[in-house]
Parts: sequence; structure tokens; C-alpha cells
Amino acid sequence: MPQFIPSGTSHFTMGLLLTTVHFLIGLPWPAVLIGFARVLQGWLRKPHARRLFDRITGTVIGVFGIRLALTD
Repeated sequence: MPQFIPSGTSHFTMGLLLTTVHFLIGLPWPAVLIGFARVLQGWLRKPHARRLFDRITGTVIGVFGIRLALTD
């Protein structure tokens, strides 16, 4: 990340600041996912939900494979 450190500043201080900002931006997303998983825990354990997610995952992987096969 040297390209984001302005010239004339301390590399350690600016690196620490950039790391802190990255951590603070990246922390809420996993927390939201964990919160939703806890709320939907009962539904996510049902066989119907597992089949649904398996179908969605399989479709996405299949589309990526087809797209890869058809591109140069």
C-alpha cells in the first residue's frame, strides 16, 4: 500500500492509520452476516433451505463455468 502513503509522512504512522481504517470498514460486514445467520438459524438448518442454497450455489458455479467456456 505504499501508493496510498503521502510523501513526507511517517510510513509507520500512516500505515497504522490505513490498517485501522481498513479494519473499521471491514468489521461491520462479517458482524451483519453473523447477526442474520443467528436470526435465521432455525430456517437455515431445515433441509429445504439447504437444498435451496445448494441449487443456488450449483447454478452460480455452472454459469461461471459456461461463461468461462464461451469467452476467449
